[in-house]
Amino acid sequence: MKVTLQDIQNARTRLSGVVHHTETSHSNSLSQWVGSQVHLKSENLQRTGSFKIRGAYNKIVSLTDEEKKRGVVASSAGNHAQGVALSARLQGVKATIVMPEGASLNKISATRGYGAEVVLHGEIYDDAYAKAREIESRTGAVFVHPYEDAMVIAGQGTVGLEMLEAVPDLDTVLVAVGGGGLIAGVATAIKALRPQCRVIGVQSQAADAMTRLFRGQSAAAPGARIATIADGIAVKTPSAAMHADFLSKHVDEMVTVNDDQIAAAIVYLLERTKNLVEGAGAAAVAALMSGQVKVGPKVGVVLSGGNIDLNIIAKIVSRGLIQQGRLAEISVIVDDQPGTMHRLTKIFADQRANILEVHHDRVERGLSLREAKVDFVVEMVSHEHAEQLKQALQKAGARLL
Repeated sequence: MKVTLQDIQNARTRLSGVVHHTETSHSNSLSQWVGSQVHLKSENLQRTGSFKIRGAYNKIVSLTDEEKKRGVVASSAGNHAQGVALSARLQGVKATIVMPEGASLNKISATRGYGAEVVLHGEIYDDAYAKAREIESRTGAVFVHPYEDAMVIAGQGTVGLEMLEAVPDLDTVLVAVGGGGLIAGVATAIKALRPQCRVIGVQSQAADAMTRLFRGQSAAAPGARIATIADGIAVKTPSAAMHADFLSKHVDEMVTVNDDQIAAAIVYLLERTKNLVEGAGAAAVAALMSGQVKVGPKVGVVLSGGNIDLNIIAKIVSRGLIQQGRLAEISVIVDDQPGTMHRLTKIFADQRANILEVHHDRVERGLSLREAKVDFVVEMVSHEHAEQLKQALQKAGARLL
């Protein structure tokens, strides 16, 4: 495959009036955290909630009349599904989308809402992909690949054009990587216009096959099911073509982040920048916040999507708060006698720690007849605050677990 700057510029012309020119905004809070000027490209506010409509529409609008009559089929964990569904509707084309059975309900509902027929198949994207190819072979529908397609990549590359127009002197750009379509397009545009700008890809540790391929390591697919809150980039088998044609040529570095780091980034973005992003959309920010990437004075970060499952937001927020030291679980063993709980809670009050939950256990194995185990869920200010509380509890005679 080959995609040129001209291909991306042509895609931008086709997308004019269809996609939003999303804001590239400076984040004061992240800039202070990192020590560089950080600019966020808010594709979470794009139509359908992610960048995916850019590539999908560029592909579908370029089909011949005969191809459009045959309809299109695609496979996706959610965001590509919505991009293809809306693009097909705008062009009057029938769309069939295969999604993993575990895809979030909001993404399934949104895809159907855009008029596509949704087929649920398999546990991960790779299973859905195989089913979509089967439908392509059986029906003659045109397969819209989420990343291995020059027209799709060119559409995604318009993100890079817009970022450089907003901040012409960017020296580092961070992009989440699943199959590689977004980073391929963005890197192609940026390296053509500003070759000295470093492009860094970010993957989930649970789905890091492309990172391993990039580093020259074994990229054999794991046998276990991929479990990560960054479901939008949970691709089990990396594309050798994407690596050979784009990442190996235009990407400078690949790093990984874990779910705890992603959760912390989601919470930070929501609280400090008022951006609601999904796991994949926060992965690049998580890499930046972790300090594992060296960046220059001006950094661009793509918030690739905002289609987060409302059913898991509370769980993600709790995990993110734990990572930031603002939520702690503290268990102590104390003498089981009148007044003990009063003394314990007074310590929490004196340390300005807000108790959210308490569980009192007198029968757990290992306790003596005169002991009780008390579990607290506590709202804190920081990890240091939690340590101060623990020291106060120990000083009062409590035994920490």
